[in-house]
Amino acid sequence: MKNLFVYGTLRHVPLLEAVLGKDVSDLQIASAQLADHEVFAVKDQDFPIIKAGDGHAEGLWLGALTETDVARLQFYEGGFAYDLVPITVQVAGESRPAEVFKSEAAWAPNGAWSLNSWVDRYGKWAVLGALEEMSYFGMRSRDDVDGMLPMIRARATSQVQARTKNLALSPGGMTRADVTDVALTRPYANYFTLDEYDLSFRRYDGANSDMVRRAVFVATDAVIVLPYDPVRDRVLLIEQFRPGPFARGDALPWQLEPIAGRIDANETAETTARREAMEEAGLTLDALHEVANCYASPGCTTEFYHIYLGIADLPDEVVGVSGLEHEAEDIRSFLYSFDELMEMTDTMQAVNAPLVLSALWLARHRDRLRTTA
Repeated sequence: MKNLFVYGTLRHVPLLEAVLGKDVSDLQIASAQLADHEVFAVKDQDFPIIKAGDGHAEGLWLGALTETDVARLQFYEGGFAYDLVPITVQVAGESRPAEVFKSEAAWAPNGAWSLNSWVDRYGKWAVLGALEEMSYFGMRSRDDVDGMLPMIRARATSQVQARTKNLALSPGGMTRADVTDVALTRPYANYFTLDEYDLSFRRYDGANSDMVRRAVFVATDAVIVLPYDPVRDRVLLIEQFRPGPFARGDALPWQLEPIAGRIDANETAETTARREAMEEAGLTLDALHEVANCYASPGCTTEFYHIYLGIADLPDEVVGVSGLEHEAEDIRSFLYSFDELMEMTDTMQAVNAPLVLSALWLARHRDRLRTTA
C-alpha cells in the first residue's frame, strides 16, 4: 500500500476517478499541504509543476492505495514525465508520509497555477480524454498511448462539443437515455479508432429493440471553410490527395474541396477555421459565416462538420502550393468564379459533399454578401 499526494490536475475529483477507475468514496482521501513548496503553471502546457518555494502546496492525500491504483496513476502521469518522490505532508495538523509525482524535465515556472481556472478551461475534455487514455491501461504501452494523445484529446473535445452545442430537431422525442444495455469494445485504436457497440434502443412502438451490434468509425469534429471574395465574386478551393477515394478505387483520388482540418484539443471551430486557412492556403480570413453544423455520415462515423464561408481577399497571386511538411501535406490552391463554381456543382464535377453544400449556401446568400462587402 502507498500514500500519495496530488497537487495538480488530479485534485479535480472527476479526473481522479477517471484515472483510478473507481469512485472516491472507495478511497482514503483528505485535504493536505506540502510545506516549502509551490505549484506553478507551465508555459504553453495544460498541467502544473511543483517546485521548492516559500509557501505551501495545497493538494489531496490519498491513503492506502493498492498496487493497481498506483500503477494506474503512474500510467497516466507517465505521459508527463513524472516520477514518484517521498515526502511528508500535513493533514489536519498531523504529519503523514506520502509520495508525490515530480519531474526533472526543464519546464520553467510561469506564474501561479489555479485549479479552478484549469477546470473551467480544460476540465470537461480532460476527464473524457482520461477515460479513453485509461482504457488502454494494461493493453498498450505508455509510448503507444503518448503517440495517440493528440487524437485522444481531440476526440474528447468533440464529445464536449456534442454535449454543449446541439440544435438538432428530433421530432420522435427519443434521447440518449433511450439507448440501453450498452457494451463497448475497441478492436482498433491508433490515429482513429473503430468501436463496436452492443446495445438496445427504444422502438417507436415503445418496446426495446433486440440487442444489435453497430460498428462506428470514431473520428473528431472537423472544420470546413470556403473562402469567398465578394468583391471579385470568386472562391478559393484546394486540391490534395485523399485516401478515402483511393481506397474506394477512384481513378481521381486528388480531391477539389474547401479548406478543412480537424479541431485540436480545447480549440474552437472558429480558431480552427482561421488556423487551417493560413496553413493550407496562406489566407487571413475576415468574417466567418456559419453554413452548417452536421454529421458527415451518422450511420457509421462520429465525424461532425462545422462548415463556414470565410470572407477573404482573393487576388490572382494568392494561389500556390502550401501545407505542413510534418503532416506530409501537399496542397495546391485554385481560384474559381462564382459562375464556375455553380457550373461545377450542376454538372456533378464537385464530388465533395461540404463543397456542394457550401456552394449552394453561397448561391442563396451571395447577393447579401456582395451588397455588404
